[in-house]
This record gives sequence, structure tokens and C-alpha cells, in this order.
Amino acid sequence: MKATGTIPLYDPRPEVEELWDELNEAIQGVLRGGQFILGPNVEAFEEEVATYLGVKYAIGVNSGTDALVIGLRALGIRPGDEVITTPFTFFATAEAISNVGADPVFVDVEPDTFNIDPNLIPEAITDRTRAILPVHLFGHPCDMDPILKIAAEHGLKVLEDTAQAFGAASKGRKAGAIGDAGAFSFFPTKNLGGFGDGGMLTTNDAEVARVARMLRAHGSEAKYHNEVLGYNSRLDEMQAAILRVKLHHLDANNDARRDAAERYRRAFAGFPGIVVPTEREGEHHVYHQYSLLVRDGRRDAVRAAAADAGVSTTVYYPTPVHKLPVYAHLGARAPVAERIATEIVCLPLWARIEPSVQERVVSAFR
Repeated sequence: MKATGTIPLYDPRPEVEELWDELNEAIQGVLRGGQFILGPNVEAFEEEVATYLGVKYAIGVNSGTDALVIGLRALGIRPGDEVITTPFTFFATAEAISNVGADPVFVDVEPDTFNIDPNLIPEAITDRTRAILPVHLFGHPCDMDPILKIAAEHGLKVLEDTAQAFGAASKGRKAGAIGDAGAFSFFPTKNLGGFGDGGMLTTNDAEVARVARMLRAHGSEAKYHNEVLGYNSRLDEMQAAILRVKLHHLDANNDARRDAAERYRRAFAGFPGIVVPTEREGEHHVYHQYSLLVRDGRRDAVRAAAADAGVSTTVYYPTPVHKLPVYAHLGARAPVAERIATEIVCLPLWARIEPSVQERVVSAFR
């Protein structure tokens, strides 16, 4: 990347170049094999993910959103149920709850990790509550122990939204392998990203896995014997082959992201009005995003100055989910999430980002 060029928020090209021969071989293998949906690469990838995460079952689907929808249904969530979740996440988290006919109940977030605040969950539980859906936002794992304790006390299921946190860990347990099930996304910008859409549901429960496999194939376990209404949600061979290659490099890439995050942390230390991300002790953050808080109402001005200097930034998320038009009628309140939405800004970050590029980013903010 030329020093005078615009710095993108995310650049996949260095990884593609580094893995070109492995990726090319995998892609050609699929083309020559002649099987393109739910073939041997999907089966192998499911086994490899299960081994990596330390779970019994991994079920490939066609998106992270479908992983959430299928996960909720496989866990027994039905129309009229309530599912507790965070308002500070991508819309798909709440959308999945609504699309199975349940109602999302929004609980505010912690001011430092931006993840759902476990201390606020108990007061949100009603006689209709059936599950908790925490989101490991930006790659930082949620505080899962109190969430699991609350779930056990009230007989609730826990589905982890791990779309942004493949490889993250909480107290030695991989995110997505801690609750009753985990939902993953392989959208291209994710830490483990494909060259198109893809997703996965993980679980240790044989019945959840059975139902998920049935739901991803039009509600049938045997061909032309449809038992329930399901979906056409199958992971294709090409994505699985690509993801198998990239899975072998995931830990090294996540370590590189952590190194880049540490460079940002040191560089921004002492900046007035800037708050750097928190990594709670015992949590292994994989930095899907590097997100700063810019205080004193200066966020948009700082972003404009960075853009003038050729530095791309973005805001995840400018409007908390409970404030979006589709959910505004619920009248939910989440003051911490609402404040964060006015201050947060995400910086350029990818596994192979060069320190000199990061220096340009920091200089633009300075």
C-alpha cells in the first residue's frame, strides 16, 4: 500500500496473496471434484471446527443469520417466547429472534466491553423468557459465568452470537463452545472469513445438532421426507474448502490482530478524550474490530479529519437496535448503549496491517 493511498477499514488482499497457492489448490480441488453443496469439504470443515472449538457437533449453514435462526429453533424457541439480548449489536441478532416468532428483550451493556451486562439480566426475566442470546462483540468474549449461572437458575437456554469472535476464549473456553449452542458467521470481513456468505452452528447437544441439520435442508432428515418447515441453508463446498485453508492460519492471524491492537493501545495512550478498548482478565480478545471512544462530542469531527488525511473509519453501531424503527415501539431503554453509539469509532485493522499504516492512522487522529 502506498503511503499516499487511502487506508481502507479492512484489506483482505495481503492474506489472499500469502495463501494464494493453498487457496488455489483448494478451489481447483472443488471444481474438479464436481460436488458443490454439502460435500466432503463441508464434512471435513465441520469436523475440524468441532475439534478446534472442543465441541461435539458443528453444522454448516449459509450465513451467520441463519445460524442464529436455526440455533434458536433447534433450542426450542417458539412464537410468543422472549429472548434476552443486547441492543448494541448488528441487527441480525434481534432479527433472528423476531423471525422465529419470539420477542427480543433488550438489556443494556457494560460501559467498558460493550457486551451485555449480566447484572441487569435477572430483572429482565419474565414467565415468557426462554433464552439468553449474548453477543461476543468485536471479538471480546462476554462474561459467560454469571450468564450461565442465571440461565441455570431460571431454566433458560444460552445461544452465543459468535459472529465476530472466532477463536476468542473466556477462561480457557472457546467462544461458541460455552453455552448450549454457538452461532458463527463466515462473512468475508470476519476473523475467519470466506469469499462469500457462510455460517455455522456448534453444540454439544445431539438433539440440537439433529434438528439443526434437518432445518438447514428444508426440514428433512431423509430426502423428500419433510417433517417440519425448514430452510435452504446449506454451506457450499467452495466456501468450506477456502475456510479449511484459512482455519489452519486462524490462531496466527488472531495473534497478529492482537499485536496490531497493542500497537494502537500504546500509540493512543494519553490521548485526551480517547478511550481505548478493554480486555478483561481471563478473556482472550481477537479484535474483529478495534474500537475507540471519542468523548466530548468530538467523534464526528475526528472522523472527518481522519478522512481528510486518507484514513477510513466507521461507526459500529450508530443506532442501537432498540432505537431502530422496527423495535422503537417496544420503548426499551439502554442509556449506556445509547451513549456508546454517539462516541464509538472503529479503526483500520486486519491481521497483516503494517505498523507504518497504523502510524498514519494515529497521526491522522493526533
